[in-house]
Amino acid sequence: MQYSVSHHKLKLILSAQGIKGGDAGAIDTLFGGKDGYYWYGTLRDMCPEGKTLSWDNQYAMVNAIQAHENATAAEDEMPPEKPTAAHIAAISKLLADPI
Repeated sequence: MQYSVSHHKLKLILSAQGIKGGDAGAIDTLFGGKDGYYWYGTLRDMCPEGKTLSWDNQYAMVNAIQAHENATAAEDEMPPEKPTAAHIAAISKLLADPI
C-alpha cells in the first residue's frame, strides 16, 4: 500500500471529519489519541507547502516521520518523541492512498 501527505491532503482529512485546524482535542483523537496533534503538526512541518511526499509502504513512511522528528529534536537539543502504535495506526489509515 502507498501512503502520501501534503498540506492539501491534511486539510481534506480534517474537513472530511468536520474538524477545524485549531481543534487540538479532535485532532488528537483523529491522529491516535494523546499527542495526536503533535504528530499532525510533525506531518505538516515535514511536508513543504505545495508538495506531496509519498512512500511505497508503511515502514518507509514511519521511518521518514521518525527521521524528521529526530532531526528537529536534535536542532532543538531535545530527545526525539516516538509515535505510539496507536499514532502509527491512525496515521497509516489517514494517509493511505486509495488503490
